[in-house]
Amino acid sequence: MTRSKLVAVALIVVGTAAGIGFALMTRQQEAPRTAVPAATLPAVAADEFEATVPNDAVAPGPAPEGMVWIPGGEFSMGAADPLGKDANVVGMQATEDSRPIHRVSVDGFWMDTTEVTNRQFAEFVKATGYVTVAERKPTQEEFPDAPPENLIAGSVVFTPPDHAVPLDTHFRWWSYVDGANWRHPAGPASDLRGREDYPVVHVAYEDAEAYAKWAGKRLPTEAEWEFAARGGLSGALYPWGNEFLVDGRFMANTHQGHFPNEDTHADAHGGIAPVAQFPANAYGLYDVAGNVWEWTSDWYRPDYYRELAAGGVARNPRGPADSFDPSEPGIPKRVHRGGSFLCTEQYCSRYMVGTRGKGEPSTGTNHLGIRLVKDPS
Repeated sequence: MTRSKLVAVALIVVGTAAGIGFALMTRQQEAPRTAVPAATLPAVAADEFEATVPNDAVAPGPAPEGMVWIPGGEFSMGAADPLGKDANVVGMQATEDSRPIHRVSVDGFWMDTTEVTNRQFAEFVKATGYVTVAERKPTQEEFPDAPPENLIAGSVVFTPPDHAVPLDTHFRWWSYVDGANWRHPAGPASDLRGREDYPVVHVAYEDAEAYAKWAGKRLPTEAEWEFAARGGLSGALYPWGNEFLVDGRFMANTHQGHFPNEDTHADAHGGIAPVAQFPANAYGLYDVAGNVWEWTSDWYRPDYYRELAAGGVARNPRGPADSFDPSEPGIPKRVHRGGSFLCTEQYCSRYMVGTRGKGEPSTGTNHLGIRLVKDPS
């Protein structure tokens, strides 16, 4: 799903020119996109999790405010099918691009205990005057073929139907909303009163990088993110173990009820929740499953794990050099991790710790946020 495509759909729906779709799809061209045929990649061994081996080094000093030390180490990265069946039929292909399981080694780092909150992001905006991508009106220079009335600032919002619908296209429950942004997460009529400790959302990749630079931090790599989220567990389905419920309790903010039209709030939260409402993992990290997706710094490719696995233990991998998504081959994407309040086994079970998401860098949504890391001095 991209900001550009949803803008195009929204504008077509209200009867304006469909030609803006092509123009808006040219927004991000930072990296080349080339497909690597599977036949050209070396064969790899069967999926197998091995024990996580954390580094012995202790934290190099007091923790920065709101962060915990992640020791790093060697671990098995990726996702196994939880039902022992073909990966392509579980959670709407949730594990398909998270294979093969492969060994990775990462150095230690500090990591935010929670996703960045509206309160924290507001401090950044107050100090710098920063304007997010969703708040900026697209210009005629960017999209010369677009009618002026089609150039509107906004973002992507979950808008569930009031009845059951086929799960064949996400356009049935996502809409591009004029005026939606981090200050107005559901659109112009909404605001942040009482939501200061909710994760900031509607942040595009460049917004996340700008905040990270101001905070003296950076976005995690995908490998760093997964090592931290696993909390030392090897091969567990979730950051807390292999059972979704623990003693009958929900451990993450996910979707309950029939997706997308019904939310029963069985986990005590309807939609997004404040940070740290569920138990932390063994490293002290909250909400590394569910609530909101989180940006990582890696470009997305579904074949990247095969390349890593063929080379033995990958040390501090930084992601592929370019991006390719077979479902939208003309659009580069970055990796998302963690799932969101919309994840459900009916459609997307990517609250499983080894699974991956993806998103076009200029696209923000109301279920996508950020969590940052910091290198030791």
